[in-house]
Amino acid sequence: MQPSSPCRLRAPMIIASIALVAALPPQAARAATATECTTTGLCYCVNSDFKAAIDEKVAYFRSQIAAEKAKGKAIGYLSIPLSSAGGSYFPVNRDVAQSVKDRIEARFGAASAWVLNPTAKDADLPAQGGVRARQGDYMLMWTRVIEGSSGLGTDFDFVYFAGPSDFAGFFGLDGKADMAKIEAYFTKRVESDAELKKMSDAGTLTMTSFRNYYALRASAAFSAGAHDEWNVVRLVNARRRDDAKLGVGNQLPVLFDGRAVSSGEFEQAVGGGNAGACKP
Repeated sequence: MQPSSPCRLRAPMIIASIALVAALPPQAARAATATECTTTGLCYCVNSDFKAAIDEKVAYFRSQIAAEKAKGKAIGYLSIPLSSAGGSYFPVNRDVAQSVKDRIEARFGAASAWVLNPTAKDADLPAQGGVRARQGDYMLMWTRVIEGSSGLGTDFDFVYFAGPSDFAGFFGLDGKADMAKIEAYFTKRVESDAELKKMSDAGTLTMTSFRNYYALRASAAFSAGAHDEWNVVRLVNARRRDDAKLGVGNQLPVLFDGRAVSSGEFEQAVGGGNAGACKP
């Protein structure tokens, strides 16, 4: 009997390896992560498959901003909770974001101000090979948009962080039995929102958790992504203060819940965001 050749020995191993890859879930087979850093030095762990889509979206929003600037408008960026976490519900957050954008533009004058709404549908990153983008992918995109090509945030004139009163305005809260109003909203929305009903029936989002989130925590203060955006703006302003042509007088104004924050507030870093290199 002739000894087996090296090729014959390797063949079963190769076939087994192919079978193992084929058996892996699509996300495990395709998702290759990489650490991507931005001009201000913030890094995120992203899915490499989304790099091209992120670049396209950054270019798209920069062109959109330029078009609004050409009309003589002050440009704002809206930071607001997005993900369905801790009792929140993304479609509701998207509705609130649009109402806040409309309110800010009405406050300053629609002919004078334009606010970039990060929950707009044209901000959605398309799935890659059946895999959806995660927060790190989105935060790389929004960090690059906020920083601008120079890292000085010169595309924007102000940043607005949504707060409790912004959500209260959406739900029509008036300081009297506000939790009951949110419960009534949940009950009514379940009747017409198939996804919310599915989550409610499965117990993944209950009326109680929904009510408690929107009555007590609905704010950029409880959003990991908003924490990242706060730190981006802090770094941008630090760079502006050190820039000979800009300086303290040309820092980006920061508003939270409708009011301007003090320099002591927006010069402080916050934790709990998505920034950080990929873990081995």
